[in-house]
Amino acid sequence: MKSRKYFGTDGIRGRVGEYPITPEFVMKLGWAAGKVLSQTGTRKVLIGKDTRISGYMLEAALEAGLSAAGLKATLLGPMPTPAIAYLTRTFRGEAGIVISASHNPYYDNGIKFFSHDGTKLPDEVELAIEAMLDQPMDCVSSDQLGKAMRINDAPGRYIEFCKSTFPSEMHLDGLKIVLDCAHGATYHIAPAVFEELGAEVIRTGISPNGLNINDQVGSTAPSALVQAVVEHEADLGIAFDGDGDRLIMVDHTGALVDGDEILYIMARDAQRRGVLQGGVVGTLMSNMALELALARLEIPFLRAKVGDRYVMELLREHGWRLGGENSGHIISLEHNTTGDGIIAALQVLRAMVGEGVGLAALRSELTLFPQVLVNVRFETGTDPLANAEVQARVQAAEAELAGKGRVLLRKSGTEPLIRVMVEGADQAQVQRLAEYIAAAIPALTA
Repeated sequence: MKSRKYFGTDGIRGRVGEYPITPEFVMKLGWAAGKVLSQTGTRKVLIGKDTRISGYMLEAALEAGLSAAGLKATLLGPMPTPAIAYLTRTFRGEAGIVISASHNPYYDNGIKFFSHDGTKLPDEVELAIEAMLDQPMDCVSSDQLGKAMRINDAPGRYIEFCKSTFPSEMHLDGLKIVLDCAHGATYHIAPAVFEELGAEVIRTGISPNGLNINDQVGSTAPSALVQAVVEHEADLGIAFDGDGDRLIMVDHTGALVDGDEILYIMARDAQRRGVLQGGVVGTLMSNMALELALARLEIPFLRAKVGDRYVMELLREHGWRLGGENSGHIISLEHNTTGDGIIAALQVLRAMVGEGVGLAALRSELTLFPQVLVNVRFETGTDPLANAEVQARVQAAEAELAGKGRVLLRKSGTEPLIRVMVEGADQAQVQRLAEYIAAAIPALTA
């Protein structure tokens, strides 16, 4: 596979105003995508964004580029990433474009694409867009320019779709739920979904101003949600990230429920109802306790590389429908074609209502192993993973764990970091072993 110049595992991302997240580049990206995508079909591309202030600028740049290539831009406004995947399918778009940097701070932004069926663009299409970016930009004749239109009822359409994934004979009456929308793309969607299904909703993180997305709120900063659940004596809390494709939950005691636990609850419930198709896909970072708990239920489990793209690849390869990451990015192909925080939350609530128990009881069968992650910066151009001392320390740690834990070293895909992860039954032991291994890495940068 040819290496990519611009696209990472989740589109193109960076700091706004710094290449490539500049108006000039994004306009040409829109043009290049338009040239590649305009060879067949409706010549219509849907564009959605999260609530970052830079979204307006980048939306206009994409619209201009697409128009120059002769494609129509259908503007959705602030919408969750999974909503754009869904609407791309229902509007029969040539593609969907998301302007978002997910859980990053407001000063970052990014561009990612969905194909006409709501899945990530195939590798060959991304490579074709990259090749087109190297060509000089031109413009179709005036009578061929693409028009722009705005879909004003996009939020309502997606709200109804989310509700349709929850059984019509069930309701959320009597449940008090705290929602943290991270001042992001779910702020005007999620509260309506849960309220219309009957829940009492306490809202937080629903006042975006362009600069406060993910700022001490959302799934990456759940302490405020924990406090709110306890203070309001709520049944549970749900926090989404800035673009709504991942979630973290909190039970009535204020205990966090992460992606591994959510995945377990969904898999167990699907098996109970006889609708689990095959097994479950996690990642290299999925907690070992998840694997063991699923094995007790005789549910197959596979690990993909970190990243929803790789989870999706394994799901497709095996014909399975449920996978995800411990960060809370949950893919349920029974319901949507990409990770969807709102729909994952609804499936957990379905299990709660169906069994008549609380979230704490549902997650009680799974006790996660302590997992310590140490990030170590290294000198660009070196390969710490090949260092003999590092390898020796990994082997020593694995011998001490004796099959009752895991050691994982991997390079970050976005910066010169080695991520040292150790997990096992004993917190003090895994902390000591992670630091022991990490201590061998800084010497490489001296």
